Amino acid sequence: MKKVLVITYYWPPSGGGGVQRWLKFVKYFRDQGWEPVVYTPLNPEMPSEDFSLLSEIPVGIEVVKTKIWEPYLLYKRFIGKKRTQRINTGFLSDSKKPKATENIAVWLRGNFFIPDARKFWIKPSVKFLKSYLKDHPVDAIVSTGPPHSMHMIALGIKSSLNIPWIADFRDPWTNIDFYHKLKLTRRADRIHHQLEKQVIDYADIITTVSWSWADDFKQLGAKNVQVITNGFDPTDYNNLDKAVSSKFELCHIGSMNKDRNPAKFWEALSIVCEKVEGVKQDLHIVLLGSTDHQVFDDLQRFGLMDYVEHFPYIPHKAVLERASKASVLLLPLNDTPNVSGIIPGKIFEYLALQKPILCIGPETGDSARIIRDTKRGHVVGFSSVAEMVEVLSVYYHEYTLNQTIAVEESVYDNYSRKVLTEKFASILNSLILRA
Repeated sequence: MKKVLVITYYWPPSGGGGVQRWLKFVKYFRDQGWEPVVYTPLNPEMPSEDFSLLSEIPVGIEVVKTKIWEPYLLYKRFIGKKRTQRINTGFLSDSKKPKATENIAVWLRGNFFIPDARKFWIKPSVKFLKSYLKDHPVDAIVSTGPPHSMHMIALGIKSSLNIPWIADFRDPWTNIDFYHKLKLTRRADRIHHQLEKQVIDYADIITTVSWSWADDFKQLGAKNVQVITNGFDPTDYNNLDKAVSSKFELCHIGSMNKDRNPAKFWEALSIVCEKVEGVKQDLHIVLLGSTDHQVFDDLQRFGLMDYVEHFPYIPHKAVLERASKASVLLLPLNDTPNVSGIIPGKIFEYLALQKPILCIGPETGDSARIIRDTKRGHVVGFSSVAEMVEVLSVYYHEYTLNQTIAVEESVYDNYSRKVLTEKFASILNSLILRA
């Protein structure tokens, strides 16, 4: 088999969305004639843990680990967190008003830890891998970010050994939705852009997860950009208990930060509760994942907290099990400038669950494109309260008739992890043929 080195920060037992993409590619690479070798930290700072994911790593896969030093213990002390407390990702906040120390910590993170807090692992990893690869050669390298320090490791190897390299962007770098929140100086902003440009220029191929983001990378000068979306793994749905809830259940899976908080939707839902008979008795809101305090503040403000059940974190299989009982799956998008390219990984799991999707976001974005092509739900603008009320009322009416809400038959196999791995393998094949 041909060999590919995968450089990734997130790997089981780390949980959450960041680990899924490359765990699944690695799971199916052998079927496509590629033997993966994974390089990952021995002692990373994990936002969550999911030991059940370890069972998905194929038997015999080589996973190479080295120690990493990260400034998170210092960060926790500085902001008053305990050593054992987790660090939230994506500017998700537990408190109503961040401490002054948290704002200072954000400034330090943005201006001194470039490209991110894993920067201290770059040089040791380049040194280690240059030596390792002389005795254990590979045909190609894939780095996946964020964190974008993984791309800098691959860049160091590419510069020395000239091994074909794919830089995979699960999220953008300087175009990411929270970039403006990093409180960057002009110097720091310039360095971020310079490093990003180096990766774009030296990587043989850039892969990313949405069509809009692919266009953004082309605007930044990338010559060869391929879109490989995220997807769903069919085996995750084997023997899944799909018993439907007796309630009119609205379910959201994954983290919900301030930018993703659909305040106007909560307003619309409160209107439906008052105007449509029976909703108050039947409503149940399920939030499966880390949730910003602002979400709970708005739920309280609109009188909806009594209907809420919140699970901060449960294993991935249990998430799917719980979501399969829902009447409607909620997909609020980030209300940020780069929203057109945002395709949350959960959308593909929603497709596989065969439930109606209610997306809050632009009707012209990439998520809307998928929902429209698969005929799997509704897309309503961020501020379209009247339309939200109408859609919710229709959904509730159908629920009262059937205790479930039907979806149209549609084809969504193109988003299967097996099919997507085949596509990624074909890109790898073309890359080594060209080399």
